[in-house]
Amino acid sequence: QVQFVESGGGLVQPGGALRLSCVASGNIFSILDMGWYRQAPGRQREWVARITPGGYIEYADSVKGRFTISRDNARNRADLQMHSLKLEDTAVYYCNADKNGDGLYSWGKGTLVTVSS
Repeated sequence: QVQFVESGGGLVQPGGALRLSCVASGNIFSILDMGWYRQAPGRQREWVARITPGGYIEYADSVKGRFTISRDNARNRADLQMHSLKLEDTAVYYCNADKNGDGLYSWGKGTLVTVSS
């Protein structure tokens, strides 16, 4: 099993920024495609961003230009830096190994991001 622990969420104002962190268990992190996902209130989970072991990065159109995904294989960590946050970014954010835009392993608890005045 690979387990993921997300952190860094909180309450921010529109236009603000947050950095989310994901730490994975085990010793295969470095060969996994990693992704960030989010689930807004009343909505299905959606894919946000992915990064491959080789550093290839893709973003959903809704966050492109505002969010940055990165990884540190030495620390089994994948981060999501979020800027210019909007009300519609409010969601529980999850990380996971990515397979075609969906999580490969069991989902963790996620971390809640609330964008509000």
